[in-house]
Amino acid sequence: MSPIVITALVVAGIVVLFLIGYINHMVENSKLEKARLKADLNDRVRRSRDVSENMPGQLMSPALKLLLSRFELQFGERLLQLDKQNANLKNRLTELREAVAKGEAIPVRNPPQQILTEAKAKDIRFLLENFHSQITRAAQENLLPANEAKRWLGEIRHMLVQLHFEFFSNLGQQSMQQGQPGQARLAYERGVQYLRKQSDPARYQNQLQQLEELLARANAVVLEKAKPAEEASELTEGLKSLGEDEWKKKNVYD
Repeated sequence: MSPIVITALVVAGIVVLFLIGYINHMVENSKLEKARLKADLNDRVRRSRDVSENMPGQLMSPALKLLLSRFELQFGERLLQLDKQNANLKNRLTELREAVAKGEAIPVRNPPQQILTEAKAKDIRFLLENFHSQITRAAQENLLPANEAKRWLGEIRHMLVQLHFEFFSNLGQQSMQQGQPGQARLAYERGVQYLRKQSDPARYQNQLQQLEELLARANAVVLEKAKPAEEASELTEGLKSLGEDEWKKKNVYD
């Protein structure tokens, strides 16, 4: 075998090895990209469903339920292309298609939730932040028109105000029922301050008026409770003064 043939075979072998390595690299990258996309879609499906199912009924509307169902359906259908044997996903997508087909008549079964603790308020705030990130990303990916995304971002701000109003109102009422008007006054004051800071205070005029009235009542109770203590203090000072006068008289007579 001539040196030229040997050289050609060696070069051909090197090229084949290079092609095999390149193909393996491409296959591995494809697998990694598929796994990354699958994880991302699973996360987006979970986030959409989490907000849809856990948002308190007083903050959930048919329009919001419809939007979240549309999101979950879109991501779920893309996920099914990567996980075609997922029976649970197929069943869920069937439910979502039926729900989305109803439009604004979509059923909303979220029960109302009492917001009585800071931990509960934080949980709901986290849901709203989750929803905010979904809207922002959907707009960036052109899954949602810019004007509709802007409208929903405004709605999220409104829901956040509703959350704070309900939390401070409930916290104050609970403190009043427990005989702690001072704590109630503090809760109402925080609520009033929060509403006054809003960029559109006129929209929340009714809620602000309610909190101001509750604050006035709590303040009146605090002042009323303080009166007996003040009167007792005045009486003590009076008795002390009287005792001092008698002691002085006694010294004069002695």
